[in-house]
Amino acid sequence: MIDYIVVGSGLAGIAFAETLWQHQKSFVVFDNHSQNSTKIAGGLYNPVILKRFSEVWNAKQQLELADIFYKRIEQKLSVTVDFKLPIYRKFFSVEEQNNWFSASDKPNLSPFLATDIIHKKYQSIDSPFGYGEVLQTGYVDTVALLNHYHEYLKSQKAFEETTFDYSQLQIFDDYVAYQNLKAKHIVFAEGFGMHANPFFKYLPLDGTKGELFIIKANDLDLDVIVNTSVFILPLGTNLFKVGATYNWEDKTCTPTEEGKQELVDRLKEILNCDFEIIEHFAGVRPTVKDRRPLLGTHQSHKNLHILNGLGTRGVMLAPAMALDLFEYIENGKPLDKTIDIKRYTTS
Repeated sequence: MIDYIVVGSGLAGIAFAETLWQHQKSFVVFDNHSQNSTKIAGGLYNPVILKRFSEVWNAKQQLELADIFYKRIEQKLSVTVDFKLPIYRKFFSVEEQNNWFSASDKPNLSPFLATDIIHKKYQSIDSPFGYGEVLQTGYVDTVALLNHYHEYLKSQKAFEETTFDYSQLQIFDDYVAYQNLKAKHIVFAEGFGMHANPFFKYLPLDGTKGELFIIKANDLDLDVIVNTSVFILPLGTNLFKVGATYNWEDKTCTPTEEGKQELVDRLKEILNCDFEIIEHFAGVRPTVKDRRPLLGTHQSHKNLHILNGLGTRGVMLAPAMALDLFEYIENGKPLDKTIDIKRYTTS
């Protein structure tokens, strides 16, 4: 008997698998690669909601855990996935500058907002009001993370590239059985694919489609992430990742002309140089209306658990949420009521 079956290997599944590995637990991960929100993610981590200059929920703790988590993975897999890079919020008015200064005076935001306005001139971007610098930011190369971690799991004989068949799951008092496996627990970390899960599909996982570009812009000289109505992330050799759109109606992973036009229009508001779209991709983020993850245990089956709803901030959230769920399952440490799925049960 193994300790865990994990269904899904995006950010949530990888974070939970790595947490299990750190605690010497045996496990097998199932994934058919049907969900691609991690692969198409912007990968940014940023402790501040820049639309309204407010702190991301539990940002300090999440950043600390994420830093340790990605360093450990980099050492283990001999790959770089975490790139520390400042985020510059472009100001469009004196009023925005003043709002920034007001926010930087708040105790919970002062560690994350630099107090000096940056007037550095970047070729092909007009910025008469300058930029505000967000501290403790960067991005995770989610494609590299997924590819290398999946190869690692395969090398450990801990990865099954196949669709999980819910009808074959047998649930007993102290374990679950699936095909030739027996496990003490099963954790579902399926992202938007949760809607096919008969045990947890009652949960209000909404799903928000996002579209992104990779562009080539030979005349754009940028060594930081610029955030305005879109983010522009330098990838090297004149390539930049640009995103993202938010569509609450379309739940497909197909890029659209509407999404393309929206990103092009926003880019043209910021850049005064030519650019070429190299790649256009889309995915559905696992979002929840109350903007909190979905963690916990099935109300009728004590060995069925869920780790989902990481939304647009999966890179920051995943390590902390994986640890919270592990401590809850293994040590009975209560989950924060705002993330526990019990908030959606009336019994």
